[in-house]
Amino acid sequence: MADTAPLSTGTDGVEGGVGLTALLVAAARAIETHRPDSLAQDVYAEHFVLGAQASAHWPVRLEQAPGGDTNPLWGRFARYFGLRTRVLDDFLLRSVRAAGIRQAVLLGAGLDARAFRLDWPCDCVIFEIDRDGVLAYKHQVLDALSAEPGAVRVPVGVDLRADWAGALTAAGFDPATPTVWLVEGLLFYLPRAAETALIDTVDRLSAPGSALAYEVKLEKDLTAYRDSPLYTSTRRQLGIDLLGLFSLEPRPDSAARLTGRGWTASVHTPFDFTHRHGRGPLPEENDALAGNRWVFADRTGPA
Repeated sequence: MADTAPLSTGTDGVEGGVGLTALLVAAARAIETHRPDSLAQDVYAEHFVLGAQASAHWPVRLEQAPGGDTNPLWGRFARYFGLRTRVLDDFLLRSVRAAGIRQAVLLGAGLDARAFRLDWPCDCVIFEIDRDGVLAYKHQVLDALSAEPGAVRVPVGVDLRADWAGALTAAGFDPATPTVWLVEGLLFYLPRAAETALIDTVDRLSAPGSALAYEVKLEKDLTAYRDSPLYTSTRRQLGIDLLGLFSLEPRPDSAARLTGRGWTASVHTPFDFTHRHGRGPLPEENDALAGNRWVFADRTGPA
């Protein structure tokens, strides 16, 4: 375990509310990094976890977690985040290498260190959008490690409930250039209307040739899974009530909305990629992952 002194952050940082979930995902990525059969490598993840007062005592290696892989939180749930990281890493790299896209936007970037750990073409520009407090904490940790991004990185400190499109454009984003968009682990927390507005804004700012990946939940009643092992273990071990943070409104069909506007979209379960990679979560009873879907869309032409 790295010897990292805990840092304090503001109320809009990572020490409470949705900000804590960024630390949860970072811990999962740290655990995945140290697995012998790792799907994704993130050498910065454990520093984010150990550097925050709220998470300094959390495990960053599987052997530090009670029960190891049998622990629903640090075993199955963390492996889910590891799989998600790998799949979305592959999506981004495929978009910039095979499709030649040179502009990336990470919406709700949190403690995502992809700008630093992936092998980007040097002429890429990566915009990271999140609240000022989250980005400030990220910069504290990465600056202490003397980390350098692999391409041009432009942090955009703005709340996604505000005019993030205006802030993005003011930071140098070019809507006439094809863009790869990533919305990882964000839409769960947004009301139905906010998700629709975000998808509409991405559509409006996307030139032909753009690509988008995002994660949604399809359950009609999330509270039906309140007693699932993933949710109960997260509440008991970390004090994070995910269902108390998620929006419980019925979700819009954003994939169909995009299809009607000139995109092609495919919708997958996480278990599809478990089978593809040979490791990751599989379905189980009372499964809080049952309704999770990963959506991949390409803008092939104007609406």
